[in-house]
Amino acid sequence: MRKLTLLILLYVSALLLSCGAIYAQVVTPIEQTVAPTADSSLLVEILPGVRKLEFRKINDSTQLQILAGNVKLKQGTSLFFCDSCVINNNTNTFEAWGNVHVNDADTANIYSSHLRYLINKRLAYLDGGVRLTDGKGTLTTPDLEYDMTTDIGIYKKGGKVVNKKTVLTSQEGYYYAGLRDVYFKKNVVLNDPAYKITTDSLLYNTQSQTARFIAQTLIKDSTGRIIETKEGFYNIATGKAEFGGRPIIKDGKLTITANKIINDDSTGISQARGNVIIIDSVQQTTILAGEVYRDNKNDRMLATRKPLMIIKQDNDSIYVTADTLFSARLSDLYSSKDSLTKDTVKGTKVVDIKNVKENNKDSTNRYFEAYRNVRIFSDSMQAISDSMFYSFRDSTFRLFQKPVVWAKESQITGDTIYMLTKNKKADKLEVFENSFMVNRIDPEVYNQVKATRMDGYFKDGQLDSVRAAGLAEAIYFIQDDDSAYTGINESTCDIIDIYFGKETLEKVVLRSNVSGTIWPMKQKDPKEMRLTNFIWLEDRRPKTKYDLFD
Repeated sequence: MRKLTLLILLYVSALLLSCGAIYAQVVTPIEQTVAPTADSSLLVEILPGVRKLEFRKINDSTQLQILAGNVKLKQGTSLFFCDSCVINNNTNTFEAWGNVHVNDADTANIYSSHLRYLINKRLAYLDGGVRLTDGKGTLTTPDLEYDMTTDIGIYKKGGKVVNKKTVLTSQEGYYYAGLRDVYFKKNVVLNDPAYKITTDSLLYNTQSQTARFIAQTLIKDSTGRIIETKEGFYNIATGKAEFGGRPIIKDGKLTITANKIINDDSTGISQARGNVIIIDSVQQTTILAGEVYRDNKNDRMLATRKPLMIIKQDNDSIYVTADTLFSARLSDLYSSKDSLTKDTVKGTKVVDIKNVKENNKDSTNRYFEAYRNVRIFSDSMQAISDSMFYSFRDSTFRLFQKPVVWAKESQITGDTIYMLTKNKKADKLEVFENSFMVNRIDPEVYNQVKATRMDGYFKDGQLDSVRAAGLAEAIYFIQDDDSAYTGINESTCDIIDIYFGKETLEKVVLRSNVSGTIWPMKQKDPKEMRLTNFIWLEDRRPKTKYDLFD
């Protein structure tokens, strides 16, 4: 018995002496002693359970440890599992084959068929069906380089990350396991049930499900909306997004461009900031503003910070500005049970909205409202007012609170003014209560007409005639064929019809209950010939579209 015990001790001693050179890097479960010069954090420990352990000396400087069956290794907080493994003491490396599994301090789990590991540098090179997961997302790739010190994985031969229903693919990728961030490069594609994103570079966090854009990016959602951006983020879990770098959004008939766009798909609310441009290809309108809020679900929009609306017309576009512009659907403004709506002024028909609810895609089912300091410019007509309502169904501008309209040398005021357009040209003016028209002939020389109601008619976009009805009064200067003044007509009647030539008033016709006086020019000073409440507001008139914000 003593001889057997002695033989076993001699065998173990010989085995330990033959493998002493490797103890500085690898410790077996038989002996846990660490060499004095070794860095304990770099030691690789062979855990119990290995079915086969063999030591093989290659030369004086190289010895191998060959392990097979249920292999388990440990370095610091990292664990390695495989079917077989070879540890090289000279190169301070080991290679593992078959069912390779790396658990990096519970930060990430990596699976592959082969692993080459640099012990001192703590670098792992994995290939053969590599799969990495952090508990939230899973990365698959043919080859992976993983740094156990920094928890960074790198692939350069194509990879795919699956996070719930979101799938990301790219040619190259950098996986930051500690942060759960993946930096995708080259031919990046993100597929999600709600979005498809195509770009050259993208950052994605598997925990928050947030994609960050750091290069030119194209996004297309399930509704067909297309977004082009250079920077920003989109949170797939919450639907919140922010796009910068002058993004462009193409949403059906709308094209939106701004310095920054903030969007929340859960509420349908979006905000565009900085030099906003919104083009509506159906309505043929353009909105310019410093800031625009949109309710995408209800198709509503609010523009602020010097907003400007451009309504495209044939050779004479209309420009509208105010402190605030608002746009929405007519069918949301009026009750669907009404076959038509009556305006508060004289019972005038505003719009027939019958069946509008059944056809929300109707391009005329829309209106604009402008609030405070409304200014309108076109080559043929200009206007100002406190507020405005414009309906695409009847193409009418409704001006409220001290409105003023100018056409060539004529100025028209009243309590409320409607400007009707037809075939994209001015067609008719309707002026309600305290109607007053002034036509300037020369400095301080004005033809004037006032009445309860006025209706102006346009021909080829130019003011052609005006009818004033109800307590009508007129002062107009009579001229001969050479345009010399011969007298001043001051009259009252029930109805006055005014006809215009190319530039100025051409003819005045007084109808029904006419009374008045024709004054010789010598008896009256033109400066004194003024009807009650006369006012000339030329200094408030926008002369060009560039004057709209003056």
